[in-house]
Amino acid sequence: MKLTLSNQKNLTRFIRKTSFISLVILMIFVLVASNEITHHKVAITAQPLQKCLINNSLPCIDTSKNTTSEPFIPDPKLNPQQRFLSAIARKLTTIPQPGTYEYTLLRSYGAVFVNPDIGIKLPPKDIFANEQETQEFQATLTMGHVDGTNDCYLQQSAADALNKARIQQQIPLKSGYGSGDCTRTFNTNLRFWHKYANDRVLAKVQQGKETKILGLVAPPGTSQHLWGLAIDLRVGNKEQRKALNQNGWFQTVENDVPHWTYVGLSEENLPLFGFKKQAIRGITYWMTPL
Repeated sequence: MKLTLSNQKNLTRFIRKTSFISLVILMIFVLVASNEITHHKVAITAQPLQKCLINNSLPCIDTSKNTTSEPFIPDPKLNPQQRFLSAIARKLTTIPQPGTYEYTLLRSYGAVFVNPDIGIKLPPKDIFANEQETQEFQATLTMGHVDGTNDCYLQQSAADALNKARIQQQIPLKSGYGSGDCTRTFNTNLRFWHKYANDRVLAKVQQGKETKILGLVAPPGTSQHLWGLAIDLRVGNKEQRKALNQNGWFQTVENDVPHWTYVGLSEENLPLFGFKKQAIRGITYWMTPL
């Protein structure tokens, strides 16, 4: 059957219109499918970390970072160690293997890695190799002055929280005024280490044969003071401790009495993140469950 010129034109219009509608439908399908794939990938990448935490198959690598802007709350069904690891895994790319030097340091000094304060910056690892690495990290920090001191600086949020506590109660620095109580350089950390220990002791710490020294002084490149999130204070009564705790500051390093860490959590939330409360010689410490 032959088509008239008019019918040919109508058929051409119909084909073009049908093709356009088909193209639109195809584009919508692709977009929907793409969105589903993206969400599926998020679900997949979250699974290895959860499996790792449940099975304790460290090291854990977290590939699900920044999937949500909501405040992170650990799964209460997990045990304390798993809750703590799930929190710090959002800040550290890799969780060290148990028995390693890095894991030992994380046990003693890793409390800061649960800090939810979006105003602070956490280090990408728990050991700085030298002064240059330390300075490069510290150059990226926003610092704040601790009121009533000469040259004591902390990360801004930590300084603000400490200043609020010191408005509530008079809380002096350990030395009274000095920068050595606050954010330190790598060389200052090294100098303190050599004051109390030496390379032989460091080798024992690295081999896991010595840990008590960690409550007195941090090995070179590992101090929380390098991160601008710790300070040494002279605290002598419950009211001072209460003021510090109410503003996110806690004692987290066993036997290091003057040392306070900016954890940024309320005291009632510390157990939720796996912290263990332990009283030693009248001092209440909140320690990691590692």
